[in-house]
Amino acid sequence: MQEERIDWSGGEKLALSVVVNVEEGSEMTIARGDRGMEPVDELGVFVKSPIRNYSNESNYLYGIKAGAPRIVKLLKQYDITASWTVAAMALKNHPEIAEAIVHLGHEPVSHGWRWVHQFKMDEDAERKFIRRTTESIEQTCGVRPYGWLSRYLLTDNTRRLLIEDGYAYHMDDYSGDVPFWDRDTDPDNPMVIVPYQLDSNDMKMWTDPALTPHQWLDYAKANFDQLYHEGEAGNPKMMSLGLHLRIIGRPGRIWALEEFFRHVRVHEGVWVTTRKAIADHFRETNPV
Repeated sequence: MQEERIDWSGGEKLALSVVVNVEEGSEMTIARGDRGMEPVDELGVFVKSPIRNYSNESNYLYGIKAGAPRIVKLLKQYDITASWTVAAMALKNHPEIAEAIVHLGHEPVSHGWRWVHQFKMDEDAERKFIRRTTESIEQTCGVRPYGWLSRYLLTDNTRRLLIEDGYAYHMDDYSGDVPFWDRDTDPDNPMVIVPYQLDSNDMKMWTDPALTPHQWLDYAKANFDQLYHEGEAGNPKMMSLGLHLRIIGRPGRIWALEEFFRHVRVHEGVWVTTRKAIADHFRETNPV
């Protein structure tokens, strides 16, 4: 069996993609015309009634007010270039996050107009959703996004519509540790797929409250160490680390992110870069 691999331009042993998800200010609430409250809630409170969950809304706002400054500080301190998967409405409601992305010189990636279930949309609604997202992020960040990450699921139309709207790569895939071509959606205009990793995502500390920051850090470091070892053995890969402002940005968790960054920086031959740079490198070295 042949292992998947990719050779990085500088001979690096591993490419690290840090992904900062920004959903705060776009989550579901009846205040935005939704049927009910946002179900993803660290408090574990969800009521199927048309009422506002002010507590959870403030929980999301924490990510903007307190979590984001801590994360931005560490990204600067350890010279970590990240891809920010942003809900366009979140940046509209909190332009200071867009300003931080621009100031850092990082990459904005589309995470939808809002953090809602895109898979429920018909083709026309999804096309408008994608177009609105693209235009909005370009307005707030001064550059259009070239990558896309849905909320959990996609439709049979998603990739075709992304190609139509000029997207260069797609993240809704968890099937490997290196980029690859999707030639099935549009054989004449294939799309680069840059897989994402859910297992090292800090969301695990919300979905599984028993998971401690120590355990999350141990797993993230083990993930990094294994891929780095494979790179040393001549089989380079990429690693994704998914973060959320309202999760890893808490004072009881942020230390774990710093420890991970310290761990990365004592290793030579690690390319810490954006997903677009990874997609561009793959496209250049693996022509259709």
